Amino acid sequence: MKKKLTLCFQLILFIASLLIALTYGGFAGDPYVFMQAVLIYWVFTSLYSHLNVSMTKGNITIDYGIHYSLSLGLYAGPLGIFIFEFVQRFITYFTRRFTHTADEDEFAHTFYNIGSFAFIHSLAFYLFTYLYPTFSSVPFGFWILIIMLVSLTALLSDLNLIVIFILGNEIKTVREAIDFIRTRSIADLGKTVFSNGLLFVFLMEQRWDMIIALFILNYLVSYSFSEKHKSLQHKMERDKFKQMAYTDFLTEVYNRAYMAKTMDQLNHCQEKIAIVVIDIDFFKKVNDTYNHSVGDRVIQHIAAMLSENLSDQDFLFRSGGEEFTLFLHGRSYTESITFLEELRKRIANTPAIAEFKGKTISVNHTASIGMYYYKACEALDIQKAYVFADQLLLEAKRKGKNQLCSRNGLIDLPLTQRID
Repeated sequence: MKKKLTLCFQLILFIASLLIALTYGGFAGDPYVFMQAVLIYWVFTSLYSHLNVSMTKGNITIDYGIHYSLSLGLYAGPLGIFIFEFVQRFITYFTRRFTHTADEDEFAHTFYNIGSFAFIHSLAFYLFTYLYPTFSSVPFGFWILIIMLVSLTALLSDLNLIVIFILGNEIKTVREAIDFIRTRSIADLGKTVFSNGLLFVFLMEQRWDMIIALFILNYLVSYSFSEKHKSLQHKMERDKFKQMAYTDFLTEVYNRAYMAKTMDQLNHCQEKIAIVVIDIDFFKKVNDTYNHSVGDRVIQHIAAMLSENLSDQDFLFRSGGEEFTLFLHGRSYTESITFLEELRKRIANTPAIAEFKGKTISVNHTASIGMYYYKACEALDIQKAYVFADQLLLEAKRKGKNQLCSRNGLIDLPLTQRID
């Protein structure tokens, strides 16, 4: 039923535009000039087609681009614009059928495109004919009128699509309709205004050199922006994939792969770094007492707490199941000890909130910490420093958990233990 209603609306637009074209009685401008213009417009419109931005909504694909039909409609009138749209749209239809890129309803969409564009640009022609004598006496009156016509045709085009979407149940609220209209680019409307205004003037004067030059200029500008858009889009996609490759899916902090990469970068930085390994105590008991979902929530809670307390110079990684690694920068050995002690106490005093059997529960937990402080240099590989920190973590575990064991590699201090 919805598909039949949509098809009826598309056919009504097509028939209405055809009747307007036939009842006008001929071309508004010189038919020979019109035929030359149709050829040039078709060539450049086809050339521009790969620069259009496509947006899919439901079962309909919408191509956004700069349209030049208004200038041709203002020159040739309803019959001329109908013929141009008919020829152009059916050439596009057969091209897509030949290249197997046509949509399932491409034939119906072709009639809709012909009807919609021919109808709204015929209306623009009548408005221009009626209003131009008044606006011609106003400074910049011609351009004010063109701005009004471009804005009106863009709005009518959007309203036609909104009717299609409403019939197809793709748009259900007024807010969605308004949001759809807002997708129009003001910059594209401005370009449409000046392009169609100049093209109409050049058509009236039969300045074919200027018409072709304007089309070429628009193509070069559009192509440049299209390439920049693609480059930016590709960069965003690469950054997204890179982020996915280096991000732990559960905690959204860096993973072990990024830790290895960071180690390589820091290995010879000649900076004083505290390598810290943190492990949640009795984590298996959490999983056994509740379930793995609660265990995951505890891990997320710890990750969030660590992230909130680090500076921009520090690094946080999830280096194992319930294990995290920190690289602390810009702190002395004593400052690192103080920071980690406060962090250990905060972990012990801040339970994780989780859902279990339909109830909200608080899960108390502690963490053991091993910290090795040293200066990154060729004498000691950072991987070795990480092993020292891991050994200090095991020492903290052996000494009763919920403790910090640390070592100052700069002066080779013995293991020190910090307990409440």
